[in-house]
Amino acid sequence: MTIEQINAQYGKIPPQAVEVEEAVLGALMLERDAYITVADIIDTKSFYKEEHQKIFEVIKYLSTHEKPVDLLMVTQELKNKNLLDEVGGPLMITQLTSRVASAAHIEFHSRIIAQKFIQREMIRVSTEIQTKAYDDAIDVDDLIDFSETALFQIAEGNIKRETIPIKTLLREAAVLIEEASKRDDHLSGVPSGFVVMDRITSGWQKTDLIIVAARPSMGKTAFVLSMARNMAVEHKVPVGVFSLEMSSIQLVNRLLSSETELGSDKIKNGRLVGWEWDHFHRKLAILDDAPLFIDDTPALSIFEFRAKCRRLKLQHNIGAVIVDYLQLMTAGTDSRGSREQEVSMISRSLKAIAKELDIPVIALSQLNRSVESREGKRPQLSDLRESGAIEQDADIVLFIHRPEYYGITEDEDGNSLIGIAEIIIAKHRNGAVGDVRLSFKKSLAKFADMENIIPEEIGGGQYGQKLQSKMNVDSGDSYRKGAIPVNTSFDNDKFSHYENSGGEHIPF
Repeated sequence: MTIEQINAQYGKIPPQAVEVEEAVLGALMLERDAYITVADIIDTKSFYKEEHQKIFEVIKYLSTHEKPVDLLMVTQELKNKNLLDEVGGPLMITQLTSRVASAAHIEFHSRIIAQKFIQREMIRVSTEIQTKAYDDAIDVDDLIDFSETALFQIAEGNIKRETIPIKTLLREAAVLIEEASKRDDHLSGVPSGFVVMDRITSGWQKTDLIIVAARPSMGKTAFVLSMARNMAVEHKVPVGVFSLEMSSIQLVNRLLSSETELGSDKIKNGRLVGWEWDHFHRKLAILDDAPLFIDDTPALSIFEFRAKCRRLKLQHNIGAVIVDYLQLMTAGTDSRGSREQEVSMISRSLKAIAKELDIPVIALSQLNRSVESREGKRPQLSDLRESGAIEQDADIVLFIHRPEYYGITEDEDGNSLIGIAEIIIAKHRNGAVGDVRLSFKKSLAKFADMENIIPEEIGGGQYGQKLQSKMNVDSGDSYRKGAIPVNTSFDNDKFSHYENSGGEHIPF
């Protein structure tokens, strides 16, 4: 239903400011750079009168093609497009310019036009919602989804960001650097809790979109749950976890198994003996105080996800959000585009949410089957499933690779790969790429640092990223067999670090 039909039905005049629209159009034809002032405030559809929409569209065309915008050029372009008579002829265009003396107030007037347009859109959407609400054939969940989608689309169109002077940005950057220097770990972002990975990434940065991708059975959910636990328990960072695949109880059972180091079957079936119950309750108390918030809504739309994240930010000031997993989300629109286009829209929206809420968003993603046919089974960026936009939008792309799963039990140096997971940092927009080895205990769904890492001794080296370990400290040799060099580099290839293998005991 159009706004005109709605007004005819209810006998009311819609919010409008026709005289202000005329003043803005006239001002746009008086000063060459006036369009730049209003381009971020109004668009063609912002105008109420159809004639004004056509005139503005021509002005927009001339401006974006770097052509003069004046009475003669606008008139000629309207004539070329066979629109001149439709908008009232040359006399109408002349009258528009004669009604204003300058473009001095064009920004203020444009905001009035934008406000009236939003009011009209709210009337249109609310009327559609009301009409659908009376239709018993429409599922109430679909109605809620439609309502949220429609309202958020209006809100998205109304968000405008101003340019910021570099002086202001430099001050903000200096504050962040000083805060990082005061921290024991010297991280500028949210710690993942994995020492080597945090040294490479400096923690998960605000506004970043981090994609964690892997084939099935690699431990994607276990990996992000371990991170969520580390963030919330060790660093007291409030974390929102959105699980579209597993129920909240299943996630909590996994957390309990990992935290207590008791088997998941024991936890699920309650088959605990005396001392295990005491141990269980002690660990339960630790998780009980953690600022973790879990939502297991299936088939979550990106608009509903945004609304929930906004509420979490407002109510609990969350510092990070985790989505498990991206391909199970829906775009929440009636678009008939391909699945690839839908995933692209979801990916862009996740990045936009990260920027809007000023938090890192960590999203799990699937990989194509092509990785299975590759020698060594190591994932690469081209394996990201359904959309190249995921790689483009992501600030960091991590792959989880467990050679043991494919029957590879030793590396080329003869080191055991049993119980080892490789975290491949394949893309890092603002830093180094490379591999990090973590221990993985499948029975506990638990990822952890390798046993021989000494966090306080990480650092030093030519480029500040040489990793010391108990193994190489005891021997005095940084290049023992247990210290495996990893190809990790910035664009200038001057960054290197070392990772470690070993250890049967797996601390969380």
